[in-house]
Amino acid sequence: MSGVDVVIHTAAMKHVDICEYNPFEAVKTNTLGLQNVVDAAIDANVDRLVFTSSDKAVHPANTMGTTKLLSEKLVTAGNIYSGENDIDLTSVRFGNVINSSQSVTPIFTEQIREGGPVTLTDEQMTRFFLTYDDVFELVTGAAEKTAGGEVFVYKMPAIRIPDLADAMIETLAPQFGYDPSDIGIEVIGRRPGETFHEEIMTDRESLRAYENGSMYAILPEATETRTPDPPEGFEEADDIVLSSKNAEKLSKSEIVSLLETNGSMEANNE
Repeated sequence: MSGVDVVIHTAAMKHVDICEYNPFEAVKTNTLGLQNVVDAAIDANVDRLVFTSSDKAVHPANTMGTTKLLSEKLVTAGNIYSGENDIDLTSVRFGNVINSSQSVTPIFTEQIREGGPVTLTDEQMTRFFLTYDDVFELVTGAAEKTAGGEVFVYKMPAIRIPDLADAMIETLAPQFGYDPSDIGIEVIGRRPGETFHEEIMTDRESLRAYENGSMYAILPEATETRTPDPPEGFEEADDIVLSSKNAEKLSKSEIVSLLETNGSMEANNE
């Protein structure tokens, strides 16, 4: 990291079921690995560090979320732990990235290509989604605006997973030579550690949350050594929807539009 100005730390074990199966490796990679990165950045006099966390760090119900929450705490504490080093460390939280390896969209696409069925773990599932452009805006925005210690959260649309499946079947099935009615949906049950809904922050965090047009900034709790101020351009947040359960959901047409914008509704999409 010598001579580096900004570090963006994205490496992690990110699959919930894999972390549940092997929490030893999840802790080594997601928590101890992050601590190594923080130590190295401080020693190398890096200007800023951005850690990519997860909305699963909120009220964590699984190993992956728990390691991400602890990592957020390490990053925030690093601003004091760094001593006289002039480094600002911050975290970003976000949900499912469309077309990423963790997203259901490539899985649904391949299942429709094969003639179905499309598999759902549970019909109650809701999730927050964002695009790669959204992630870029969140990460670069955090790097530019951080004063050190905040957790930045992107304002994400919520989707019912059954609606996502229906929208993809109706749009993609004809492209693969099927009638949408020929593609069935099979409920296979929740995976280990999987939650019904996603949350972007806790009630307690919402009391110290600020916002601008596209994101929230959750300030670290005040300590004897530091009283944090909101980043420039952020105002006290009002009427925050904390969970995908309670958030307004995209309609099927809005889902199709979102996916088409990101190239997820084309038959030749791999």
